[in-house]
Amino acid sequence: MYSVKEIYYTLQGEGAHTGWPAVFLRFSGCNLWTGKEEDRETAVCQFCDTDFVGTDGPDGGKFPSPESLATAVEQIWMSGAETNDNRYVVCTGGEPLLQLDEAAVDALHAKDFEVAVETNGTQTPPEGLDWICVSPKASAPLELTHGHELKLVFPQLDAMPTEFENLEFDHYFLQPMDGPDIEKNTAKAIAYCLRFPQWKLSIQTHKTIGLP
Repeated sequence: MYSVKEIYYTLQGEGAHTGWPAVFLRFSGCNLWTGKEEDRETAVCQFCDTDFVGTDGPDGGKFPSPESLATAVEQIWMSGAETNDNRYVVCTGGEPLLQLDEAAVDALHAKDFEVAVETNGTQTPPEGLDWICVSPKASAPLELTHGHELKLVFPQLDAMPTEFENLEFDHYFLQPMDGPDIEKNTAKAIAYCLRFPQWKLSIQTHKTIGLP
């Protein structure tokens, strides 16, 4: 059984695939925060800006099998795209690797989707993923130390870029932490990337253009 908060079709707004049309498959639940505001101050991750609690979002629900989950993703793609070319699904959360398994990845591949995951890196991924994006969180154990993209929300106390720059990733991004200090955080991220060009700036473009 897979618990899903929401499934929707949009453009990827962050990182190396910014601008790519994709179905976002948002799994419910996370191991670093309950999602309840009263627990935020004591959570490992205190800056999350995503609602991942429950299964009441658009096209969310409980899916009893990998095939039913993949069919739901396919239906969302077909409701938005006029072609079946370049099917792309981003598995996110919450923490998707609490639920995403090899059977679900295989079922999505059977529907001709390229399968990406956005994870906090505390869980071991299933085999077969086409794109792995890790977003480390301060004070959380990092189990997944290789992949395609490392995207560090910046700045984080006790999570400096130097801690991650020697890991096995193809792309390294700094993403300014959202919130009341977004302008200051963006300036800090820009300055860091200019000093250390291994790092590139990732902006949440979907927020600036009004996409989900």
